[in-house]
This record gives sequence, C-alpha cells and structure tokens, in this order.
Amino acid sequence: MSSVRFPVLLLALVAAGALWTSPTRAQCVDEELKEQLIGRRAYRGVVPRVFKKALRHELSAIGGWYAADLSDGRPTYGAAYTFHFTEDLGLEASYLRTNRSFGFLEAVNDRQQNLTQITRNQDVPVQLFMGHLVWSLAYGKVRWFGGPIGRFDFYVSLGAGAADEDGTSSVAASGGIGMKFHLAQWLLLRFDIRDNVHSLRAPLGVEEVVNDVTTLGGLSLFVPFSS
Repeated sequence: MSSVRFPVLLLALVAAGALWTSPTRAQCVDEELKEQLIGRRAYRGVVPRVFKKALRHELSAIGGWYAADLSDGRPTYGAAYTFHFTEDLGLEASYLRTNRSFGFLEAVNDRQQNLTQITRNQDVPVQLFMGHLVWSLAYGKVRWFGGPIGRFDFYVSLGAGAADEDGTSSVAASGGIGMKFHLAQWLLLRFDIRDNVHSLRAPLGVEEVVNDVTTLGGLSLFVPFSS
C-alpha cells in the first residue's frame, strides 16, 4: 500500500510545484512584454529635453523687417534678454529700432508743390521698449534633409511696453509666435513674428492706433554655456 502512495505523493508534489512557478513565470513574461511595449511606444510620449533652459540667461541679437500699418515698411534691428525661470516660462526684455517714413507724401509733394510745407516727409526714428512673457508650448525634434536631428521650441509671447517716436512716447501692447532651433548647448537660431499695437501721430497731426507687424530673426547665446 505504501508503494502505491509514494508515486501518488510524488506526482502531487510535482503538480504543486508547477502550479507554484507558473504565476511567477507568467508575471516575468508580463513584465518583459510591458517593457517591450513601453520601449516601442516611448517615442509617442514626452520628448526628453536634451537642451535645458531652466534658470539660464538668453542674450539675443535680432533684426528683420518692420511692416508698419500706415507708414512705409523699413528694416529693424535690436536686442533681447530672456530669463528662463522654468522650461516652459520665461521673461523677455527687448529693444527694437527703426525709422518711420511716408512714401506717399513724396508723390503728393511731387505733384502738388504748394503742399510741401504742410505735409513734410521726414524719417522719424521709432524705438520699441518691450517686455514679454514667453510660454513654450511644444518641444520637439526635426531631421534636416535626412541628416542630423535638431531640437526646437515653439512658443507664444505676450507683453507690453512703450513706443517712442521722435521723442513722443505711447503705450504699446504686443503678441506673437516664434520658434527657436537649438544649434548647440549655448547657441540658438530664433524666428519671431509679433504684432505691435500703439498710437501713432499720422501726417497732419491725426492720432491713429496702428498694428505694426515685425518679422525677426537672430542668434541667441545661453549663459551658462551648458545646461
């Protein structure tokens, strides 16, 4: 009788061992499958930031085209300083300078010489002193012509300041969008489009509220040089 019980007992122990190890093996298989799926889907999630901006200073030299609402479009140039207190938010102070002129007055003066003393066409210096809150909406990467992969930021900016035209100042508001391409840990290429709303003394002394659009490009230097 004991000889019959021994094989039965051995078989029961083997079955119990198989039942004990199967959940553990299934759990290991599930963990491996989970890691594979996460690895394959990682690119669909948040892109890790290779270039960090938080608590860094950005110095920019910018220039472009000042498309005025009433006056002629002219080249513009200036500089900007931005402090990034997080990866998504920064404060920017900028300065732009251009000239204002009214080309149509030259045509009027050429045809009506007696109006020359009434409507004089002079180049008037225009300066913009602005402060903006910069919010980075997206951080991504792009492959250049099948070659190296570059990183970029897409952001919006909103701010206010003052517009000075030939010694006459007025309050100005500004908003726009931009992109910054990271060339190195310390160097960026930036592009901005901004709408500047302010009052303007038009010819014959008429006050007008204008929307002047600036299209800007430039280079930025990060301090410290590495993140």
